[in-house]
Amino acid sequence: MFSLIGFTPKLVMCDLDGTLVDSAADIHHCLNLALDDLGLARVSQLQVRNWVGRGASRLVYCVLEAGQHPAGLHDGLLAGFMRHYQQAVCQFSRFYEGVPEFLKACRQAGIPLACVTNKPYAPAKGLLEALDCLDDFQLLVGGDTLPHKKPHPEPLQHCLRHFGTRPGEALMLGDSRNDVEAARAAGVPCVALPYGYNHGEPIEACEPTWIVPHLGVLLDRAPA
Repeated sequence: MFSLIGFTPKLVMCDLDGTLVDSAADIHHCLNLALDDLGLARVSQLQVRNWVGRGASRLVYCVLEAGQHPAGLHDGLLAGFMRHYQQAVCQFSRFYEGVPEFLKACRQAGIPLACVTNKPYAPAKGLLEALDCLDDFQLLVGGDTLPHKKPHPEPLQHCLRHFGTRPGEALMLGDSRNDVEAARAAGVPCVALPYGYNHGEPIEACEPTWIVPHLGVLLDRAPA
């Protein structure tokens, strides 16, 4: 595996939403339930897909800005969303193409995996558990685990320290500018996927190290 990028990493760090899992439908559903609770207008799934990826708090601010609602509603809407989402984190969420095979290949090759997401730790853990892949990851870093989240390099640097791995020996997998910029700041090569949540911006504009259509192409047996 990994012949496409020319080296076998000693650590693979993976973003979650938009990289491993298409989770927008669940986020959209639970966000609208929270809006219903407050008597506010619902939002579309397309809007949510453009807002996801910068953490739950930023997502809520986007909703309020789009609806021209007072910023003072933020904490109540955030709490409602998190309550609904924690109870229904994986009704509609599904792996993207090639992800189960990629995780299995890393596990068989003995390559450590870390999930590095801006999603809060509790729902991230719940989602991985629901998809029966939590045990594939030796480390999970949520958006509320450390003082900073992506695009700050701290989450990736934390993983490098945890596994005792040098930046050039690791690999970051992501779908957004947050992932690419965090990897660049940490000195880690980055494989980007074009199908995720990048706030309407083509992933090419972020200039990752590589772009692949799905993670299966990183496996030697998969056609490029």
